[in-house]
Amino acid sequence: MPQSCELVHTFLGGMGTDIELAVLFSDVVGSTRIYEVLGDQRAREIVSLCIDLMTAGAEQNNGTVIKTMGDEVMATFPTADDALNAAAQIQRQISTHPALQVEGQSVAVRIGCHFGPVVLESKDVFGATVHTANRMTSQAKSGQIMTTAATVERLSPEWRASVRQIDIALLKGQGAEVTLFEAIWHSEDVTSMLPSIAMGGSSDRKAQRLRLVTAEKELVIDDQKQHITIGRADENDFVIRGNLISRIHARIELSRGKFLLIDQSTNGTFVNAADGEESFVRRDSMQLKGAGMIGLGKVPEAESPQTIRFVCEET
Repeated sequence: MPQSCELVHTFLGGMGTDIELAVLFSDVVGSTRIYEVLGDQRAREIVSLCIDLMTAGAEQNNGTVIKTMGDEVMATFPTADDALNAAAQIQRQISTHPALQVEGQSVAVRIGCHFGPVVLESKDVFGATVHTANRMTSQAKSGQIMTTAATVERLSPEWRASVRQIDIALLKGQGAEVTLFEAIWHSEDVTSMLPSIAMGGSSDRKAQRLRLVTAEKELVIDDQKQHITIGRADENDFVIRGNLISRIHARIELSRGKFLLIDQSTNGTFVNAADGEESFVRRDSMQLKGAGMIGLGKVPEAESPQTIRFVCEET
């Protein structure tokens, strides 16, 4: 057993020990429907296999499984990286396992994680950190890993480059708002988020910038300012109000020489290019090219104060 795991097991055997850990919850999405579709015996086998994979994912990444509850596993980790490594392994193995199929669709899990102080007592874990981690799980959708700013602050640069801010939520039982982050575990999605690496001949490329304009504000994305957020919350770079607009609706960033619009919203983002092409993106990303208009939650209208105009420029 790794030394870090032995340390946690030692603490768990004590009484009322205070320590900082990452707490992770992972549960099977739609288990009730699995039982309805497959029947008790086959559904039990499916859920049991998921529990085995979730347990193995935790233990193989320095984790300690605290308990299993029906279709859910709770585990602790000494570091934030260990927790996200386990979460990514769990997502990969469950999403690709040939035996985890229901009506032609892969069984999915959702995972939540938070790092903070906990009380370890009688082989169990208590405290606000546990409740926050559990709330992160309830915020996650199928196949997602959701975490908090406190966790992101403790991540290595490699993992931090694979985390994107999704929204701000008022969690049940907590008075303060919590910023939600999604940890990207798909290898192709992680690659698209990495910063560009200087290659031979890149010094000859013309510098690019993206100009964004609303009725009240103008911003430029370039090598100096490589990303902005848009939404109805006050902390966004572009604050745009509207019933269809999420608190943190979308993010636009310069990545590998391309301007990417990354939607993080409930209602999606519409893009009308100047050449007439119309696009819609929801919880996904697309490249912005040329010029056009962006609409949050609805098709952009030329005269609307909620519309963002954009143009890609070369300098």
